[in-house]
Amino acid sequence: MTTTKPVKGDKGTPAPVNAFAGKTDPPDDQELRLALGPAKTLWEELVGDLQGKHDVNVQEWGSSSPKAGWSLRLKRKDRIILYLIPMRGSFQVSLVLGDKGVKAARQSELPERVLKTIAGAKRYAEGTGIRLAVRGPADLAAIEQLAQIKIEN
Repeated sequence: MTTTKPVKGDKGTPAPVNAFAGKTDPPDDQELRLALGPAKTLWEELVGDLQGKHDVNVQEWGSSSPKAGWSLRLKRKDRIILYLIPMRGSFQVSLVLGDKGVKAARQSELPERVLKTIAGAKRYAEGTGIRLAVRGPADLAAIEQLAQIKIEN
């Protein structure tokens, strides 16, 4: 059973919780496989494509607190390109784009759903934070395109 919690301002719609919330150590591959289920294939495909096509070759598990759970940082050298956030049966991708990256994304041919997410995303000092649910193979192309935009800007 997936545990959810309401997101403030989201009219009570529950949001998925990190699959490893409450865990003090990063997940191993077996735990990740069990948590993601069939989505593990998409996770592996995205990691492999980013490594092969964009030289995003550093992987680090990180957690701000046990309550928040764990995410996998995908880095190109020392620069974080994006985070993979494991959920039960799925995962999310999170990244931050600077002003030039947001402008490039708006001028790209990203899917409308992604452009709407960017338009509604909160702006922080370090840039605009974007979080996308990975629902299927079609989402991977948009995420790779966002990673490329981040790398170039």
